[in-house]
Amino acid sequence: MNDQQLLRYSRHILLDEIDIEGQERLLAGHALVIGAGGLGSPAALYLASAGIGTITLVDDDTVDLTNLQRQILHTTARVGLNKVDSGKETLQQINPEIRIVALKERLAGERLAELVAAASVVLDCSDNFATRHAVNRACVAHGIPLVSGAAIRFDGQISVFDTKNAGPCYACLFPEDQQFDEINCATMGVFSPLVGIIGSMQAAEALKLAAGIGESLAGRLLLLDARNMEWSSIKVARNTSCSVCGQVHR
Repeated sequence: MNDQQLLRYSRHILLDEIDIEGQERLLAGHALVIGAGGLGSPAALYLASAGIGTITLVDDDTVDLTNLQRQILHTTARVGLNKVDSGKETLQQINPEIRIVALKERLAGERLAELVAAASVVLDCSDNFATRHAVNRACVAHGIPLVSGAAIRFDGQISVFDTKNAGPCYACLFPEDQQFDEINCATMGVFSPLVGIIGSMQAAEALKLAAGIGESLAGRLLLLDARNMEWSSIKVARNTSCSVCGQVHR
């Protein structure tokens, strides 16, 4: 690191668990952030400020006035712009030293697999089960840890799925062949700070994984009731019959 970087990241370097070595691992890290909305906004902001060397930000949507109640990457002046371009501008203003790759795409198939394989950690900040399951499959196939978050109304959840270390995958918790109600912010609403809480925690888990410190949320699902500000923790066991990761564990 140069003198400017030592100064910028000095409060990280002061932490014994991170120090210079950990910050250098962050600078060498590559985070794939899928979704530049409510969760992706705080997640990407903290990843950028903390010095993740490369952030690939993926979203196929444009900024809408209704987004601004919670999607803090964007501004009123950018309504109508691609979310990834708006997000890239914000992130580069915070930290011009890191690399931001903005992709206006809806990922699937080989393209998704290619981007997941190139990352050191993936943050699923999407808002639908189809994307979540596709991202999970790609992460399992390439052994990349997945930090998954969700938020709707006043309820949030977050976990880490790391099958490379024999943990469960997303499909162990939400099997692909089961039907779950598909609800989103556009129809049900969401408490603005809730996405900030969950998205920031996604960044924290991703930074811990990239720096190689602490214990991740793998094997645990945290649930937040923001009405009463109460947390619940549920243990998540791997499913040996899981259609996605079952073969990985054998």
